[in-house]
Amino acid sequence: QVQLMESGGGLVQAGGSLRLSCAASGRTFSNYHMGWFRQAPGKEREFVAVITRSGGITYYADSVKGRFTISRDNAKNTVYLQMNSLKPEDTAVYYCAANLKWTATGRDYDYWGQGTQVTVSS
Repeated sequence: QVQLMESGGGLVQAGGSLRLSCAASGRTFSNYHMGWFRQAPGKEREFVAVITRSGGITYYADSVKGRFTISRDNAKNTVYLQMNSLKPEDTAVYYCAANLKWTATGRDYDYWGQGTQVTVSS
């Protein structure tokens, strides 16, 4: 089992920045690829970003490319999502997830956090 806990969400004005964190416990964090997903009210969950076990490779949804950066610190068992130039359409609950397989498909992920709310005002 891997337990995941997100933090860092909040209310920010458009154009602002937030940094989300996801702390992991349980099994060896560095064994897992880590992803960020989000779900806005009335919409399906969507992929945001994913990072490999070592942090050497990242992949982003087109909607956030160039604005968001995923990173991880395996010594701290934590994955981050730096979000810059935020837009109202980025408003959602953001979830981190862990998986042994490299994938951007949410249903393939084995472990999920509870989520943290990000609200971007216009």
